[in-house]
Amino acid sequence: MIYSLTWLPVVLEEAGLKVALVDGWASRGRADMGQVMGAMCHHTAGPPSGNMPSLRTLIEGRSDLPGPLAQLGLGRDGTFYVIAAGRCNHAGTGKWRELSAGNSSFIGIEAENPGTRADLPWPDVQMNGYRRGAAAILQYLGRGAEFCIGHTEYALPKGRKNDPLFDMDAFRADVAAIMNGSAPKPVLIPSVESAGKGRPTLRRNAFGPLVREVQVRCGIEQDGVFGALTEAAVRALQRNHDLVPDGIVGPKTWAVLDAM
Repeated sequence: MIYSLTWLPVVLEEAGLKVALVDGWASRGRADMGQVMGAMCHHTAGPPSGNMPSLRTLIEGRSDLPGPLAQLGLGRDGTFYVIAAGRCNHAGTGKWRELSAGNSSFIGIEAENPGTRADLPWPDVQMNGYRRGAAAILQYLGRGAEFCIGHTEYALPKGRKNDPLFDMDAFRADVAAIMNGSAPKPVLIPSVESAGKGRPTLRRNAFGPLVREVQVRCGIEQDGVFGALTEAAVRALQRNHDLVPDGIVGPKTWAVLDAM
């Protein structure tokens, strides 16, 4: 079954944010959503290093809580990993503005961070992505910044959760500024060329000798067409080298290919 939040990657990409689709995301969820009212901010309480080391847990869940645990994972480099288009187990018992069905009413964003005071402040690129991603979601939903909430604000009994540790009132003010246009315009992710070699970024539907070069190094059929099989091979390569598995051959992926 394809769930209803299939608009998420488009909305985030149109906001100039980097998006990585997790295989099977569109049909992943506990059930479909109810009326979506906003977004709920979390931190993963995961490892202290790595871009998105908690991704597998967010997909599969824990021994005490089945996955998926959030629709979105936010890496330390500001990449949004789209995990699920359906309802996820991220909210638990709680209440916000008379809303108590948190899993059905809010899109969960799990940002990679251990969740201790020692880890403040968060990386600027991650916080910038968090703000702009939340703003893009709320604008799509037609909601104000007050519908971006922290798990700690929603969870009951009070004190049950502390995520995220940053100031949610200040965060909402920044989200509101983005939504009303008073915040500085974002620096959109460019279509970059490979460092020093003049090679373009390659993605699905590209073709030609550079695509064949990628296929040679990935050990797959060399037809010179960047199709589904090439994208899958690139994603596997990226995962194996701790890169964002977006299936796009940019400077970092070219560097890995050059070293092979």
